[in-house]
Amino acid sequence: MAETEVTALEVVEDFSATARCDEGFLQLRRLRVKNRRADGSSSPVYRVDVVDRPRLDAVAVLVWRRTGEGSPEFLTRENLRPAAYFRKDKQPVVPDGRSHLLCEEIVAGLLEPEDAGEAGLKIRCAAEVLEEAGFAVSPEAVQLLGAAFFLAPGILSEKIFPAACEVTGLGQTLPEGDGSPLEEGGRIRWRSAPELFAAFQSGLIQDAKTELILQRFLRRPA
Repeated sequence: MAETEVTALEVVEDFSATARCDEGFLQLRRLRVKNRRADGSSSPVYRVDVVDRPRLDAVAVLVWRRTGEGSPEFLTRENLRPAAYFRKDKQPVVPDGRSHLLCEEIVAGLLEPEDAGEAGLKIRCAAEVLEEAGFAVSPEAVQLLGAAFFLAPGILSEKIFPAACEVTGLGQTLPEGDGSPLEEGGRIRWRSAPELFAAFQSGLIQDAKTELILQRFLRRPA
């Protein structure tokens, strides 16, 4: 992880008014649609906005290890998240007093076109664990945790495929990251399940996939 602490994000240019909807990391489709009904009738035409990533879906991996007492603890990363940070320029109905410059969450990454089927999911999970957490694991060590889920199906087409991976006893190297400025200032933490649940309840951690995947992990068959 980067050694330099990031204290703020500075907007150099806001070119929203001149940018096309179909360019950039996120692509916005602005559609006019109508509902087709079973009786052959249709609803009035209405507008729908859909946000797509350059890759349709992603994986999220709960990296965990056993402590000396045998209980599990879980790896999280603090990452720069501009969309959350720039909430500071809005007026929320219920302010939470947080800057959201860094958001704490588990390892995650976009699926590439070659990541086909369950084998492809596990290969991508192993690659992300090495890149973001510094542990070299085999794809066979990755445990898939059930069906993929939407995060915001009203606007975002992406699904998340949940997984877990044990790294007890493995050596950890410095995570290489992807070279993006968004990786600057990130930190890795280890937390127990009770610590995580307390962080969810207090709002210290507000990442939905982290909470959901921890629940999936703890409810998994023995």
